[in-house]
Amino acid sequence: MREPISRDARLALDLALTIRHDGNGGVTDDLTDPAGLTEWVRAHAELLPGTATERADDHCEGSATGTAPQSAEGAGGGSTADAAQLASVRELRDVVRALFARAVRPGDPSPADAARLMPPEEAVRHLNEAAARTPTVPVLDWPEDATPLVHHTPVRTTGDLTAALAHAVIAFLAGPDRDRLRACHAPRCVRYFLKEHPRQEWCKPSCGNRARVARHHQRHKATV
Repeated sequence: MREPISRDARLALDLALTIRHDGNGGVTDDLTDPAGLTEWVRAHAELLPGTATERADDHCEGSATGTAPQSAEGAGGGSTADAAQLASVRELRDVVRALFARAVRPGDPSPADAARLMPPEEAVRHLNEAAARTPTVPVLDWPEDATPLVHHTPVRTTGDLTAALAHAVIAFLAGPDRDRLRACHAPRCVRYFLKEHPRQEWCKPSCGNRARVARHHQRHKATV
C-alpha cells in the first residue's frame, strides 16, 4: 500500500531533489539561475498557493493550507525570481540536504554532496532564521460549547518564498514522514525519497534494476 505524502513533505523533498542525476554519470542543478527558480515555483503552484509566479492567463487566487505563508516576496503577481531570492533558496536547499543527511542516519547520505554537507547545528540555525522571516501571531478560536483553541497564523504582510519553504521543511522534519526518508544508493542515483512500503530499497523501479544488474556484475567479476 502506497503511503500518502503530505504537502510539507513534498515541498521539502522536491527542493532537495533540484540536485539530481543528469543521466550521463554526473549531477545537475535545476536552480542555477533565477529562471530555474521561477520555473520550479510555477511547477509547485498548487503546493505554494500565492507564491507561484502567475502565468499570463492565470489570475486565480489560492488559499493557503498547512504551514506555508500565502505569498512569496517577488515571486508572485506575474514577476520572476531575482538573484537575491535564488541565493536565499539555494542556501535553504543546502540546509535541507544537510538535515536530510542527518535524518537518514545511520544510513549514508546522498553521494551528491556527502563530502561537503553543512554541520547539522548550523543547518538548524539557518532553517529557524529562514522560517522567522515570516512572523506569526496567536489567533483565538472559541466555538460555542467548545474549548478555546489557539492557532498561530502568519502575519498578513508580503510573504517570503524562502520562509514558506522553511516552514514546510520544519513541519516535515518534525513530523512522522521524516522516519520514512531514505537516500537512494542505486548506481548513479543521488535522490532522497520517502519509503512507500516496508520492503522498498530504491527511489524508483529503474534504480532497483540498476542495483541488481550492478550486484550481478560484481558477483560475476568475483568468480572470474
